Amino acid sequence: MPIEYKKNLAVFTDIATVEEAEALLEWLQNKPTSKKVDLAACTHLHPANLQVLMANKSNIAAWPDDANLRAWVESALKTV
Repeated sequence: MPIEYKKNLAVFTDIATVEEAEALLEWLQNKPTSKKVDLAACTHLHPANLQVLMANKSNIAAWPDDANLRAWVESALKTV
């Protein structure tokens, strides 16, 4: 499973495809406070997931370890 949902943290691993976007949106909407996301182990993030994170103004607990992915995701999320 590319996203593991804990009490107040969504942990991304490997490739987060478009199929994960709806579940991510639902989890974030059901957690109006303490929306934290750990992207450290994420190697690819489908733009649909990025849009969900942007729309919910998610708090990033850990940025991707991959430098290229981090640059792309960080620049998008820091503008919202």
